[in-house]
Amino acid sequence: MNNFKKFKMFFSLSWKISPSYIILLILSTLISSGQVFINVILPKYLIDELTGSGEIEKLIFIGSLIVFSNVFFALLSNTMKRVMDVKNIYMREKMSQVMAEKIMNVEFSYLENPYYLALKERAVFASNNQSAMERMINSVAAMLKNLVTIIGLVALMFMLSPLLVIFLAITIGISLLIYRFFMKYQMNFFQEIIPVNRRYGYYVSQCYNDKLQKDIRLYGMSKMLTDRVTEYNNEINEWLSGFYQKQGKYLGLYGVINDLQAAIAYGYVGIRVITDAFGPRIGLGSFTMYVSAAINFTTATAEFGKNIMTIAQVLGYLEPFMEFMSLPDEGKVGGSLEFAGEIENIEFKNVSFKYPGSDKLVLQDISFEIKRGEKISIVGLNGAGKTTLIKLICRLYRPTSGQIFINGQDIFEYEHESYMKKIAAVFQDYKLFAFSVEENITCQELNKDAHRTMELIEEVGLKEKISNLPDGIKSMFGKAYDEKGIEMSG
Repeated sequence: MNNFKKFKMFFSLSWKISPSYIILLILSTLISSGQVFINVILPKYLIDELTGSGEIEKLIFIGSLIVFSNVFFALLSNTMKRVMDVKNIYMREKMSQVMAEKIMNVEFSYLENPYYLALKERAVFASNNQSAMERMINSVAAMLKNLVTIIGLVALMFMLSPLLVIFLAITIGISLLIYRFFMKYQMNFFQEIIPVNRRYGYYVSQCYNDKLQKDIRLYGMSKMLTDRVTEYNNEINEWLSGFYQKQGKYLGLYGVINDLQAAIAYGYVGIRVITDAFGPRIGLGSFTMYVSAAINFTTATAEFGKNIMTIAQVLGYLEPFMEFMSLPDEGKVGGSLEFAGEIENIEFKNVSFKYPGSDKLVLQDISFEIKRGEKISIVGLNGAGKTTLIKLICRLYRPTSGQIFINGQDIFEYEHESYMKKIAAVFQDYKLFAFSVEENITCQELNKDAHRTMELIEEVGLKEKISNLPDGIKSMFGKAYDEKGIEMSG
């Protein structure tokens, strides 16, 4: 996926989440650019009046205009900043929510494929550890601001000297080339350090995990975990030491060139004040305006280049996110046939299956039929494929070859939601969530069908036990975020 496609996909997603955010982003950049032009142009007229006729009324008017313009833009900027700060938090949380929803809805087979598991980790790492999404949005906002500023200042400076603009552009190009080399190095560095960071993060998380503290104490694992954390921390510090040394060299050279640009701008405009060797002499007011324009042009152009390279870099970080987001959702895979009525029979026909990333067939050319009302036991050693049969019926995977039929139809011809409503399974590694008893049973909002929930509880013989809980079916499982949460066993 090239950068343009990634950029387009990211902003399509951003627009889908909040169109008003994009509009406010553009408005904010225009306000910032407007303040730059006010402070470049208006002081010229104030200085010209001071060094000219010095009329008090004009001086007061121009001075007041400068003050009120800056106050106006400052108020606008501060208001926009407060609004954008709130919007940035909203966008960051929504992007995390979008990622969470994708993980919950993507075809399940991807989540047990080593490649896509690593892809998911890299996508989450880019979002949480590298703030890639926030950096992307901020860089685009800054790029738009600098682009508007550059266009205006180029028009202004060309009136003084096209050659000065060209010369500054060349030196800026050299600066950006240096910056590009550093950005490329930095991107490769952070990609290479991801595996070490993941190992470090894993061991730190085990130290913090309250559910593991019993085992850590029983088996004396504290020293081992501490040693591993220290080992990976030292390794990360070695990596970062080399990185910051190289960063210092790049940024030092970059700073020297920027200082040279400023010196040339001041020098050229100063010469135009005292001599007409390079063109008509200019006044002190024009000197101030052109120097300010040159400095702002240099800064804006350099920042614009940085913004573009940062965007390219962040798009590289976001590539795993984009790739993961483009994976098909479970609900969009399959046919459109509505599953009506009851399950009358299940038939496996020449089904073979191997898990993603494996060459070993777990099931090979399996055929059988189960009719409604039959009670069937499937017996086999560990790894024989018993659970795999259930996963295939649940459409968590597609058969590698062969077909599975329910009521004479291939199960993938059924519409996903109506099919899943007919299927239920309890696996060995079942989970109880830190929800209420009712939510764990219904997997839906509270009180959606409380009467039916109580009927089911009574059918399985748990009515008395659940009625004796502190809050009945509203009682919470576990103590993840509720001190009164219950623990059940047996």
